[in-house]
Amino acid sequence: MALEKLRMIKDLEEITKGLISRAEYFRSLTNEELNFREEAESWSILECLEHLNRYGEFYLVEIEKRMLYNTTDEGSDSFKPGWLGNYFVGLIKIKDGQVKKIKTLKDMNPLHSELNHTVIDKFIKQQKQMIRLLDRANNFDLTSIKTNISINKWIKIRLGDTFRFVIYHNQRHVMQADRVLAALEKRKGEVV
Repeated sequence: MALEKLRMIKDLEEITKGLISRAEYFRSLTNEELNFREEAESWSILECLEHLNRYGEFYLVEIEKRMLYNTTDEGSDSFKPGWLGNYFVGLIKIKDGQVKKIKTLKDMNPLHSELNHTVIDKFIKQQKQMIRLLDRANNFDLTSIKTNISINKWIKIRLGDTFRFVIYHNQRHVMQADRVLAALEKRKGEVV
């Protein structure tokens, strides 16, 4: 099933702009609110964003590198997802408001890290970089260019799948941060 490339890029850009908007709202919260956790082993808002920042450090560099070392291809108007890329996207994409639970790799787990507002600034900066990469992506063949994945340097997926995976992963954890905020507001309401 081929996807219309321009439509896919526009959809991913809109998701990313929405993530920036949510992160800008998070800036208005206190450090205490940003570090609130519902349970001892659950993530705070800042930990959700820090998790994404850690993945962003790998994937933004990888995407930029692959685009830098490949030629443009203005003739391709579609993107054909790969079976492995579709599998990874299916694991993390939110479907009908439902999120599949996935265990986080140890080095990507920020649980109990000391974090502050700089995490939000870094996240916003990374999302703006993602929008710049998406703006350039229309000039590339998103099917033939391959990127490494963070968990294994020998496995590669299509560039279009990488964009989809990273952005849906970002969306997933910003929604998790929103759930943490809702739990915090509920708890504040119970205390009053």
